[in-house]
Amino acid sequence: MPNAVSLPEHTHLHETHSDWVRLRTLILLRWTAIFGQLAALLAASLIYSIALDMPLCLATVGAAAAANLVAIFLFPESKRLSAGETLAMLLFDTAQLALLLALTGGLNNPFALLILAPATIAATALQTRSTVFVGSATIVMITMVAFYSAPLVMHDGTVIAVPPMFGFGYWLAIVIGVIFLGAYARRVAFEIHSMGDALFATQSALAREQKLTDLGGVVAAAAHELGTPLATIKLVSAELADELGDHPDLREDALLIRSQADRCRDILHSMGRAGKDDTHLRAAPLLAVLREAAEPHQDRGKTLLFDTSPGPGGSERQPIIYRFPELIHALRNLMQNAVDFAHSTVWIDAQWTATEIIVRICDDGRGYAPGVLGRIGDPFLSARRGESDRRQRPEYEGMGLGLFIAKTLLERTGARLKFANGTDPFLRDDEHPARSGAIVEVVWPVERIVADDLGTLGENLQFTP
Repeated sequence: MPNAVSLPEHTHLHETHSDWVRLRTLILLRWTAIFGQLAALLAASLIYSIALDMPLCLATVGAAAAANLVAIFLFPESKRLSAGETLAMLLFDTAQLALLLALTGGLNNPFALLILAPATIAATALQTRSTVFVGSATIVMITMVAFYSAPLVMHDGTVIAVPPMFGFGYWLAIVIGVIFLGAYARRVAFEIHSMGDALFATQSALAREQKLTDLGGVVAAAAHELGTPLATIKLVSAELADELGDHPDLREDALLIRSQADRCRDILHSMGRAGKDDTHLRAAPLLAVLREAAEPHQDRGKTLLFDTSPGPGGSERQPIIYRFPELIHALRNLMQNAVDFAHSTVWIDAQWTATEIIVRICDDGRGYAPGVLGRIGDPFLSARRGESDRRQRPEYEGMGLGLFIAKTLLERTGARLKFANGTDPFLRDDEHPARSGAIVEVVWPVERIVADDLGTLGENLQFTP
C-alpha cells in the first residue's frame, strides 16, 4: 500500500540499522565464552584425564582475552559498533572457536555446537549480506574442523571418537542449525525493526496532527478575542466619518480604517469561527468530521460521495463525535489509499445504531490482493501494488505504513477494523459492480466516540465594555 507518512531515508527499515550494537555487550559475551572455554579445558584435563595440547589451547583462548583487553583500552564503554566492526568481531569469534575445536577433537567435542552463537548474533545485528557471509564462513570453518582436527586422547592412550555416521550427522546438524537459526533470528529481528520504525512513524504522525489541532484552537480563540476590538474600531471609524463631512481628506482616512477593519474581520472569519468556549474544536457532527478528513483529497480528480443514515435503533439526529487528532489523521490515511487506487469514485458511508458508529470507505479500484487480505495492517506490507500500480505511481514505495498507522491510531480510539474486497478480483472489468474495490469498515462503540457529555455550544454573550 502507499504510505501516507514517509520515513526518512536513513531510517528505512532494518537494512540501515547500524551503529546500534554496543561494544560492551559483545565484550561481556566474549568474556563469558573465555571463562567457559577455560573451565572446559581444565575440567577435561584434570577431571576426565584428556591429553590436550594445553599451550596451544591456552594461546587460542588468550587471543580472545587479548582482543577484549585491546577493545577495552582503546574504546570507551559507550561506543556503538558499525556494521563492519560488528562483522569483524563476530568473524574473529567464529575463527577463534573453530581453532579451539580443531585442537580439542573437532566434531568429537560436544561443545562444537557453540559455533552457532556468532552466526545467530549476526542474524539479529547485521544486514542480510553480512549475515549470509558470517553463516557461510561458519559452515566453511566447521567443515574444515571436521576434516582437520586433533583427536581426543586420554592420558592412557585411549582415543575418544564417535562413529563416522554420528560425526557426519553432527556436522549436518550444525550446518542446518546455522541456516535455520540464522533465518529464524533474521525474521524475528526484521519484524522487531519494522515494528519499531512503524511505531516511530505513527508517533510522529500523531504528534503532527496534534500540533495542527492545537494550532486550530489557538487561531479560533484569537479570532474570537480580536472580534470585539475590531468591532469597536469599525464603530468609531464610522462615527468619525459621519462627523468629518466637511473634511474630505480626513473622512477618507476614517472610511479606509473602517474598510480595513472589515477586511480583518473577514480574514478572521475564514480562519475560524470559535467562541471563547472551543467545545466544537473537540467535537463535531459525524459527517463534518468525515468531510474534514477527506478535505485534502477532494480535488485529486476522484469523486467522493458521502452518505449518512441511522441504523437499527439509531436516532434520527446525527451523532456528535470527538474530533480526536488520531481519528482524523487515520481516516485521512484510509481515504488517501482509496483515492489513490480508485478509478473514479470513492464512497464514504456512515451509519449509527444505539450501540455502534460504523464508517465504510469503498472504492471502484481493483481491490486488495487476495493473498494479503489477512495481513493488511502489518507495517511494510505491499497490499495492492502490482506492476501496473508501480508504473502509474512510481513515487510510492508501497510499504503499507499508511494502513499500519491508520489501524494503530484508530484502535487507540476503540475502533475495530475490517478489510475486504467489494467483488472477486478475478472478474473481468465489465463484470465488476460499481463498488468493486477495497472496503474498509471501521466500527466504534458509542461510548468511546460519541460526545454527548459536551453539551451545546450556546450563544455568544453580548460584549459589555
